[in-house]
Amino acid sequence: MAVIHYLNVNEGDCSVVQHNSGRVSVIDVCNAQALTEKTRSADILAEALAKATGGNFQQKKYPVNPIAYLKSHGIDSVFRFIVTHPDMDHLDGVEAFFDAFKPSNLWDTDNDEEKDFENQTRYREDDWKFYTNLRDTKPQSNPKWLTVYSGQIGEYWNKSGANPGDGLHVLAPTPELLAEANKSGDYNDCSYVLLYITSDRRIVFGGDSNDKSWEHILKTHKADVTNVDLLIAPHHGRKSGRSYDFLDVLKPKLTFFGNARSEHLAYDAWNYRDLPYITNNQANCMVASATGEKLYIYVTNESFARKNNSATFYNENLKAWYYSTIG
Repeated sequence: MAVIHYLNVNEGDCSVVQHNSGRVSVIDVCNAQALTEKTRSADILAEALAKATGGNFQQKKYPVNPIAYLKSHGIDSVFRFIVTHPDMDHLDGVEAFFDAFKPSNLWDTDNDEEKDFENQTRYREDDWKFYTNLRDTKPQSNPKWLTVYSGQIGEYWNKSGANPGDGLHVLAPTPELLAEANKSGDYNDCSYVLLYITSDRRIVFGGDSNDKSWEHILKTHKADVTNVDLLIAPHHGRKSGRSYDFLDVLKPKLTFFGNARSEHLAYDAWNYRDLPYITNNQANCMVASATGEKLYIYVTNESFARKNNSATFYNENLKAWYYSTIG
């Protein structure tokens, strides 16, 4: 049984995939902190408040620490960590995360982004230095650094054989998109976009992809992304001066949105097309369990689950409440 977790991590991204192989992939990280008595207490308090909150739910106030979340689900090591692109809301706490889980593989774009932390207040410069040291030295072990481009095949990610792949298919970037992003300085244009296939269910992780990425994807991988089951919204679902025509092809049965102020989320693009979505601010963390030919959706906010499904129940293994079924 494959399980996909989309975590409530402030205004950033962190997705966790527990593959059928037993390997674990983590895509981006935010709000990660080394476990101390103080952070453990904060996680317990956030969980209690999240369960008790009603009204418009306001789950953005109660983000989870990805390190504590993974540990609570029995995850002690990570096979691959994927940096979709070099923005700090996808790298927040990366040093503590690597210390806790020691990923064997690092997927990264060969970007040349540099950051000035003189006016930074929220993010840690040490995380950026840790990341860029890996990016610039490109280690071949502990972790092994890889750049994987659109359409490439690998034994451990999408190729059957002695070590069957984990169902990950890279839709973007291409070498051309990366080169253009390095030239323009718009690193959203070289963001990873991933298609994950498990039990014939198709999940798309949008990273912070923008129009140029989707032009390539719809030209090259259109059949693969037509009528998908679940979409992790690009750019956390925020408006970003971009076209949403790609939704007319994907037509996701459900979309997971991250956190942002309501006026900054692209609700209209989904509402116009009558496409359902749920947000971290409503649901806290969202979990999709692939069993047989169905995706079972769970959320960690009990109040939200009960409001939307009177037959909800608690799954002890997933530590979440049943929300709906896809398929």
